[in-house]
Amino acid sequence: MQQPAVPELAHTHTRPIHWLATATAVAAVVALSSIAQPGSATAAQPAGTPAEPSPAAAPDTTGVTFPLDCGPVKSVVAKQASGDLDGDGRPETVAVVHCDASMGTPPDAVYVLTRAADDTAPRVVATLLEPKDRYTVTDFAVREGAVTATLLGYSSPDVPNCCPDLKESVKWQWRNGAFVRSTPAGARSV
Repeated sequence: MQQPAVPELAHTHTRPIHWLATATAVAAVVALSSIAQPGSATAAQPAGTPAEPSPAAAPDTTGVTFPLDCGPVKSVVAKQASGDLDGDGRPETVAVVHCDASMGTPPDAVYVLTRAADDTAPRVVATLLEPKDRYTVTDFAVREGAVTATLLGYSSPDVPNCCPDLKESVKWQWRNGAFVRSTPAGARSV
């Protein structure tokens, strides 16, 4: 007969007293947890605490009449983005809009929409880019209170509408009550 490598230890054998001690400990924990309960939760605001206003939704472009003369065709919102551009805590929506032409690349216009706190209808409050400037807007975004875009345009009226030959990165930011356009250094290319 071979001896085990580890001798048997007396405390490793369970006896009825072990089960009784374990049951008593579990019963004590259950009893104490039913006595020591946290206070009940309430969904109501404590008296005197004003409720936080829900954040305002950005204006929707649906149903907005843009100051764009498209003749017999309608205007199309090609791109849109929202953000708080003037720091008033309410988001504005910036829309890139052009006429729904069946051929060619119609020039884009860029408009800023807002909605008064007590009004449900959005309205155009600023024009950042006019269609008469003959630009197409790409890489469009609203970030950190600024509108950024890449504009594709033409160096002269002789350049065909199919083939813009200028590329310019621009940024519009609200300053002193107006949108100011800036062009980062080296942002123009041909």
